[in-house]
Amino acid sequence: MEIFERVIRLLGSIVWGPQTAILLLGVGLYLTIRLKFVQVRRLGLSFRFGFGRKDYGESDTERKGDISPFQALTTSLAGVIGNGNIGGVCTAIAMGGPGAIFWMWLSATLGMATKLVEAVLGQKFKKIMPDGSVAGGPMYYIREGLGLPWLAAIYAFFMGCKPLFSTSTVQSNSIALVMKSELGINPWISGLGLAVLTCLVVIKGIKVIGKVTEFLSPFMVALYIFGAMFTIIVFYEQIPHALSLIFTGAFKPSAITGGVAGATVARAIRYGLSRGSYSNEAGTGTAGVYHASAKTSEPVRQGLIAALDVFIDTLVICSLTALTVLVTGAWTEGTSTEMTAHAFNMAMPQFGGLIVMASSFLFGYSSLIAVTYYGEIAFSYLWGVRIKIPYRWVFCGIIFVGAALKVEVAWSIGDFFNGMMTLSNLIGLLGLTGIAITAIKTYLKDLDKQR
Repeated sequence: MEIFERVIRLLGSIVWGPQTAILLLGVGLYLTIRLKFVQVRRLGLSFRFGFGRKDYGESDTERKGDISPFQALTTSLAGVIGNGNIGGVCTAIAMGGPGAIFWMWLSATLGMATKLVEAVLGQKFKKIMPDGSVAGGPMYYIREGLGLPWLAAIYAFFMGCKPLFSTSTVQSNSIALVMKSELGINPWISGLGLAVLTCLVVIKGIKVIGKVTEFLSPFMVALYIFGAMFTIIVFYEQIPHALSLIFTGAFKPSAITGGVAGATVARAIRYGLSRGSYSNEAGTGTAGVYHASAKTSEPVRQGLIAALDVFIDTLVICSLTALTVLVTGAWTEGTSTEMTAHAFNMAMPQFGGLIVMASSFLFGYSSLIAVTYYGEIAFSYLWGVRIKIPYRWVFCGIIFVGAALKVEVAWSIGDFFNGMMTLSNLIGLLGLTGIAITAIKTYLKDLDKQR
């Protein structure tokens, strides 16, 4: 087992080496410049589209998809807002120092443009499957747009594997950790309960998943923001010090004091980018799958909605987690969800840890029921729609096993599969940027003329 752990950590480090960092930031920067910071300039428009009308005046024949644009947003948010927002941020700080948060912010800002383009391409190249459902994502736009079926197959393989061997284990493991620390529940019991609850929803497919996440996502986000904001307000005098740790640590980790051992600029970048990417999934291509399922005739409008995923996930929720553990000083103790629970308990001794436990469960559960969708779409691309039901059953079984894994192993598995998805997707994405950029600029130009 020890050899397996070393191999997994090594693979994670190799995949998230300089090549991935350069590619992830480079593509995001390139798209941001070409689109003239559209993700920032049109953020208000993204919110208006995301939380506005459900049909935008389109007829049913025009709106080919399985779920509404808002359900696509909440399902995507459910997929990205998981324990990466709680445990992932903490492990990034524990392994790379507070400076990792700066690199997480940078990748998220640029990643909003990347996700916008992924969703636009997902909509443009989506397909109607034999069972009547809609499928889209990098494997389709890489194959149809670039004519590279071998790269599309490689991507689909890693996309199908990630939910099975990464998301399932990371989410169940994080939930089991906090339930053990707060209530003393055995991880095997937590894992079994979580597997059963997940199965009840995912076995029925994307339409039921969309309905559940439409209700669950806003509630869980509001609960966690309340707890984090309360904690930060209690320790508000430490906010300047926390920000200093982040910006100093991003470029000069040797100046950091605390519990981080061996922190370097390279480690800050590595863990900031990998955990940020794991959390918001910008660059991994999953936006192309989720948002392809939306009932809409306008790819760019759905792309602008997709950009909200990254903003809400990383620039809001991950930032709150980071500030919470830094202002309280909890970042020098523990790792994963335990660190956040410790921070909340310092501000709310009676129920702070319970809020983290509830948030960890809701975040993890919503993520689990959402990611099965893109996993089964990926494997359906390779082996046909008959794989969907077996995929869901196997996924739920691995949730049970993942609860008892070591936390470092669970996250290293996630780093590896996420990194392989990112590499293959961004290579394909680069060849199709012209199509997406032209569509985005044309749509926005026409929209401005209508005003």
